[in-house]
Amino acid sequence: MNLEAIIRDCLDGREGAWKMLVDLYSKKIFNMSYQFAGSFQEAEDLTQDIFIKLHRALSKYDFGKNFTAWFLTLAKNYLIDEYRRTKWEKRQRDDFDEQIASAAAADDPEHGLVGEENRRMLWRGLNDLPNDMRMALILKEIQGKTYEEVAEILGLPVGTVKSRINRGRLQLAKILKDRKENAHGL
Repeated sequence: MNLEAIIRDCLDGREGAWKMLVDLYSKKIFNMSYQFAGSFQEAEDLTQDIFIKLHRALSKYDFGKNFTAWFLTLAKNYLIDEYRRTKWEKRQRDDFDEQIASAAAADDPEHGLVGEENRRMLWRGLNDLPNDMRMALILKEIQGKTYEEVAEILGLPVGTVKSRINRGRLQLAKILKDRKENAHGL
């Protein structure tokens, strides 16, 4: 069966067509993702995400164009967007880590009022988070629990805990940044 027929069968929802398309491209997309991520697990996740993106975009494919080139461009663009997003998230996490360190340093008497204000700002920010994120963050970042301990305490899978902590960090970093800008009249 030729590639164009497989694509048309996918668009028509024919049984087995999608699996054929995935089988044709999964190794190539996985290798591309692995070069990007450098981790087997991340590459698997990215590969799955790219195929989901393909599934959503397949109806936009122009049969007059080379499908492989079109699909690899779609995958490359997804990986570039993912890089930009994770780079932004890392910057947000770094800002959060800086706030945590600043609040922890507030226990040092030399930091005086500035440290106390940072600590109050951090707790106000934490209180603005949804309950599930706040609890996970407090247990992990303030009480120093491991992901596994947090998962056990909250009765959740470790992956869910990691996700809540990551989302909580990002949201808290944004809250703190917004408050700092508002306090300085920016």
